[in-house]
Amino acid sequence: MQKSGLYLWGPYGDYAGKSSDYVKWREKSIGRTGKNIMIFLLAVVMTVVSVNPMAKYRSQIKTASGQASQAAIGEGVAKEQLFLVPDNRQEPLSGIPVGDLKKEPGETLIVLDPGHGGEDEGCSRNGVQEKEINLHIVCQIQKELLEMGYRVRLTRNGDQELTLEERAKAANETGADLYISIHQNASEEADAEGIEVWYSSQNQREESQRLSRIIQKYAVRSTGAVSRELVENEELYVIRECTMPSCLIETGFLTNKAERKKLESPEYQEQLAKGIAEGIDAYLHPKTMYLTFDDGPSEENTARVLDILKARNIKATFFLVGENVEKHPEMARRILQEGHTIGIHCYSHDYKALYASVDSYLADFEKAQEAIKAATGTEAKIFRFPGGSINAHNKKVCQQIAQEMTDRGYIYYDWNASLEDAVSSPKAETLIQNAVTSTLDRKKVIMLAHDVITETSQCLETLLDQFPEYQMEPLSPQTPPIQF
Repeated sequence: MQKSGLYLWGPYGDYAGKSSDYVKWREKSIGRTGKNIMIFLLAVVMTVVSVNPMAKYRSQIKTASGQASQAAIGEGVAKEQLFLVPDNRQEPLSGIPVGDLKKEPGETLIVLDPGHGGEDEGCSRNGVQEKEINLHIVCQIQKELLEMGYRVRLTRNGDQELTLEERAKAANETGADLYISIHQNASEEADAEGIEVWYSSQNQREESQRLSRIIQKYAVRSTGAVSRELVENEELYVIRECTMPSCLIETGFLTNKAERKKLESPEYQEQLAKGIAEGIDAYLHPKTMYLTFDDGPSEENTARVLDILKARNIKATFFLVGENVEKHPEMARRILQEGHTIGIHCYSHDYKALYASVDSYLADFEKAQEAIKAATGTEAKIFRFPGGSINAHNKKVCQQIAQEMTDRGYIYYDWNASLEDAVSSPKAETLIQNAVTSTLDRKKVIMLAHDVITETSQCLETLLDQFPEYQMEPLSPQTPPIQF
């Protein structure tokens, strides 16, 4: 590929782009005989001299407060100049035209977009140009994803200047599964910091939001950076016009001196890239969480839990207490009507009476079954032991009870993660931390919670936001049980 203009050298090879206005002016002033010498000298000078921070600040103007406006789209470059990196490369080399790149059947294709390029520098501070940082990070993400086995395309592999239209078109024409645009942030507040992810309210909102939340979680975890609020926006062109789940990541603030220094560091760029790549992988290969609630139903708290689950289209499992079903039969019916799984917990939740013998347990269980069937018309086939299958109250009889229940065709479920919300006076932040800590990134999680606890129902929204990489499923007799 023939190169012209200023050559900028970096860790991924040479960036070939158009000459800057300054370079053009200097070339004219000295004539053709000194052209090569001046280009070399300017390349050295421009690495240490601050660039005008307001020059071509953004193609899409964004503020730290979460407001955005779409700028005018320029003519950009011709289609034949829009290149994507071949998937068998781990660093940007000569590309091939977009039109020749299509997603093959059965493969997963990810398009990565380094924001800005060419004369559009993005945000610049103290000689640090956003367009270069964006490309460096994207190349590292590409390397990570290629090692995971994904096919990856870049909207630019050097210092090309592309319109917003061309960037979105690059993803749409290739049939990509995901579109990720990398940017750097800026603010009038010098101490503004952290990772901020934008998604479109117009393009696959739910999936784009989930993608954004996962990537932010993993990027923050990988870098230790501040996690900023997700931003939903309907105007940002590239994420609005893409047809696949998309997001725009502001990986840090170049206007923050300390964060800018980190963003310049190859080590930090690798950390960012690793986190983003792991987030993409987590989105494409979700884990499974079975959200379970014990001891209900209650009138107020169970209703609040059900409202939240309905709004998020999440199905859960409720292990009901017979006494509470008799008090709130309408709530038990609502649980079933809204597609959740009903299981049996017990009738009285009196540990001493319940575990006095095998017969006493069976009598309590049958009474609970009758109460649930009378209220809902269904006969549950799954259950959970109060306190779990092995606890301080049933040590002498737990094995006999478990065997008897298994022989009768019932399946019991314990858990491998818990809010620990059955303790006295739980705090919402403690419950959330307990859930996160006990999950430990397991691929399969049965989460224990209690819908009769006010704090649990109040923090459920925030709790669910902690696990975007998990698909929430209800238990069924076909679900392999987790048992102590």
